[in-house]
Formats: sequence, structure tokens, C-alpha cells
Amino acid sequence: MSVTDTPRRDPVGDDLRAGASAPLTPARGGRRSFPVFPLGARILAINVMALGVLVAGFFYLDHYQRDLMHAKLDSLAREATLLATTLGASAAGTGDATEARLDRAAAEALVRRLNFTTDTRTVLFDSDGTLAIDSRQLPMAAVHTTELPPPEESRGFLGRTADAAYEWITARLPPHTTVPLYTEPKEPRAADFPKVLSALEGVAGRAMHRTEDARLVAIVAVPVQPFRRVHGALLLVADAGDVSEGVRTARFTILQAFSIALGITVLLSLYLSGTIARPVRRLARAAERVRAGGGRKVTIPDFTARNDEIGRLSAALREMTDALWVRMDAIERFVADVAHEVKNPLSSVLTAVDTARSISDEEKREKLLALVGEDVKRLDRLLSQIADASKIDTELARAQHSPVDLGAMLATIAEMQGAAATASEDSAAIRLDIAGDGPFVVLGVEDRLAQVLQNLIGNARTFSPPDGAIALGLRREGARISVTVEDDGPGVPPGMEEAIFRRFYTFRPEGEAFGAHSGLGLSISRQIADAHGGRLTCSNRTDRAGSTCGACFRLELPAAPPLGPEGAG
Repeated sequence: MSVTDTPRRDPVGDDLRAGASAPLTPARGGRRSFPVFPLGARILAINVMALGVLVAGFFYLDHYQRDLMHAKLDSLAREATLLATTLGASAAGTGDATEARLDRAAAEALVRRLNFTTDTRTVLFDSDGTLAIDSRQLPMAAVHTTELPPPEESRGFLGRTADAAYEWITARLPPHTTVPLYTEPKEPRAADFPKVLSALEGVAGRAMHRTEDARLVAIVAVPVQPFRRVHGALLLVADAGDVSEGVRTARFTILQAFSIALGITVLLSLYLSGTIARPVRRLARAAERVRAGGGRKVTIPDFTARNDEIGRLSAALREMTDALWVRMDAIERFVADVAHEVKNPLSSVLTAVDTARSISDEEKREKLLALVGEDVKRLDRLLSQIADASKIDTELARAQHSPVDLGAMLATIAEMQGAAATASEDSAAIRLDIAGDGPFVVLGVEDRLAQVLQNLIGNARTFSPPDGAIALGLRREGARISVTVEDDGPGVPPGMEEAIFRRFYTFRPEGEAFGAHSGLGLSISRQIADAHGGRLTCSNRTDRAGSTCGACFRLELPAAPPLGPEGAG
């Protein structure tokens, strides 16, 4: 049976496990309030910190050092077992019935021969605990040497720096294991070695100790018992400097790998900082210049060729800036158009009031006051529609789009308009034509979509003759739903198909009073259609002879996606 299998308790293992469970030394100092670092510095800090934590875990090497200690003790235990077996076979003497003693002469000869082939100190105790043999006290004992480190000058600057860094780091690490202090007695006795006392009782023991100069020493004690009878105890004491050197070599290897990895990490962090932080900083500066009112000369950097998040951010900022300028231009034009449209009725009112003051004819004064009243009504109507047009964008941006059935909406509007046409003798009839079974569902704001249809029908009624008809059509065309409004009027002047959608543009039919329309209905309708992702266009209808026989307005909206089983209810 192996000596390592004899005891159930492993003193060295207990010492190592006890040391391994020691808590790490807490960091010095309390909590600090760190400043806000730029993005590049954060990238570098996080990458280096992650690498440092990983290397620190490897640098601690608790399990590695403990495994080396166990390997050293196992090797020494096998050597002690072999030597104890040899001593038991060749140097065991005979004593009386109560005591078995060693043949010191034979044991001394055997130890002397072995001492020349090993630097391990061999100490043999008799069965009564007295010292029998100490290999260091034998004549012609082997000379024990300790290898000194090379001179400082021969290691070079990098070597000395590495040694200094290693010593600085290891001095601040918590101890890996707790091992007892080993003191060399001048006259060795069994009582000086607890493991020897255990060996004299037939139980092998081993332990790792440290000297006052921090060197590791491995100690193994085994009984010498050739025939189940203890004749003595064999103690082997070996220097375990190879354990510390193995850990040191492994640490230096890790430090070298860490230095290379650190250099690569810093370079990669600088690269990431250049590809992420610098473009973001340029975009931020450009946005600040736009906010500060730099005008149209401010150009947002174009990173769209990157095809990543930075590229998408650049594209979004460029589109946002372009949309901002488009909106600002639209506001400027809107303000100019409003000022122009309001100025005309105001000038008319001022002229009528000044004229009314200077004339004494009561009949003419009443006509002027009636003209003032008409202009005031026109102003009221104009300002109401201007207010409605100005809030459409904001309202549609905030409103929640919901499914709207255009078929049901168009049928309701056609019924209401048809009833109104029937009640009035000079109104065109309404005709509804729905192609297919549908569904004709779109996503949008129901009130605003109804406003578009009512504006188109109202515009068609204005230009249709009393005996004419207004045809409403609804059909599905692929992924879009199309609504058409056709009238029997004079149509649109050639080349004006887009102009009629401009704000405040008016094309009055013959006989209609001036100012009856503000010119905002079709503009608002197209604005609502655009906000819903649709399109509103106008074209002329022609008969077989090619003559214009009316106008056709087409509203196209994207169809709503079909509801799945979970949304069917």
C-alpha cells in the first residue's frame, strides 16, 4: 500500500485548502466620484479592465501552486516509501519482546550510499524516538548548494523591470496558502517533528513548511516496519524551491502574454475609438452648428458608406436636417401666402371704410357696409382654414392610426351627399361604384380621411352642372386601395394638374362669387394623403372625341396588412 493512501487525513491538503479559502484583501480607499470620460476613454478602460480581471485571476494561481505542492510531496513520499522498505529489509535489527531496533551500521551504510545521489536530507529515528542517522552529519556527506540568481547587470533593463513589477505585484497579493514555519533544530529529535511521532505510531505524514527566508520545504515521515512492527521512523526533508520557481515561471509567462494582449487591446481600443467615437463626435459638432443657426452651409458628415449604426445615424441626421429645412421653407412660404391672402380682404375693408366716411348717400353706404361684411366673412373663413391647415401635421404626427374601412366610409358619405343632392334641385347626383368584395381597410385617422373625401366631393359639386353626376369609385389595386371622384365639369386647365394643389390656388367656375373658396381645400387634402403614405392626383376625363368632359381626382392609400389569428378579434 502506498504511503499516501495510509492516512485518511491530509495535513498539507488541509493547510492548502484553509489558505485557499482566505478572503482577498479589500481595495484601499472608499468610493470615489469618477468624472465623465469621453467614449474613446471608456472603450479603452473597459477593454483593459476586462483583460486585467482575467489576467489577475490567472496570476493568482492558487490551484496551480497547490497542485505543485502535492506533486512535490507525492514524489518525496514515494522516495521515502522506497527507502523505508529498503531499510526495513536490510537494516532492521532485533530487540527484546517489547522493542524492535534498527541496525544502525547497516542503515548508515545504506543512507551514505543514497546521500550521494540526492540532495534530500535523510533523518532516521529509532523506535524510541532517538536520532539514529542524519545524512548531513555523516562523514563525507554530500555538499548542499543553493543556486544564486544571476547578477543584476546581466538581466538587462527589461529583465530588471519585469522582476521589479513581479515583486511589486506578488507583494500585494494575499497569501495563497498558510503553511507552518520550519525551524532547523541543532540536535534533531522526534519530538521536534509531529509527523515523525505519527510515523512511530505507524501513520505516515507529510507537510509543506516555509523557512524564515520564505523558502518552501517539503517534509515526509514514514514508519520503518518490515513485518507490521515499527522499527523506527524515516524523515525526508527536501527543498521545494522548484514549486516557487514553477509558479514564478508560469506567472512570467502570463505576464508576457498579458503584455502582448495589452498592446493589442490598446491598439484595438484606439481603432474602435477612431471608428466609433470620432464619427459620433463629428456628427455631434455638426448638429450643434445646425442648432446654433449656422444656416444651410452646415453639412452633416456622410458616413452612409459604412453600412453600420454610425452610417444609419449619419443618414438619419442628414434626412432630419433636410426635412427641417424643407419644413422651415414651407413655414416661410405659408407665412408669405397667408400675409398675401389676408392683405387683399383687409385692403378691401379699409378702402370701403374710408369711402363710407366720405360719402353721404345712404344707399351707397349700405352697399359698402355689405361689402365690408362679405370681406369679414371671407377673412373669418380664410383664417379658420389656415388654422386647420397649420395644425394638420402636428395632429397627424401625434394621432394613433387605426384600421379604417374606406368602403363603409365612402358609402356613408355618398348616402349623405345623395340626400343633400335630392333636397336641392341644382345639385349633381351621386353615384357609387365599388369594385370587388374588399376588404378596403387602411390604417389612418378616420376624421381626416373623411375630410379628404368630403373636400373632393365638394370640389366636384362646385364644378358639376345641375344635371350632371359625381361618380365615386373604390377598388383594390394590389397592395393599395384607390378612390376616384369624377365630375362632369369643365375639367382642369392643361398644365395645371399640380398647381391646383398649391396653397391658396383658386380656379373659380363662372358665376361664382369672388372669395367663396380660400384655395386651401385641395392643399389640405394632399397634405393629409401624404401624411398617410398615400398619393392624391388629378387628371382630365375625355370623351370618345378626345374632348375634356370633366375632372378625375384619384386618392391612393396603402392597404392595411391582414390581421393574424391573434388579432382577428
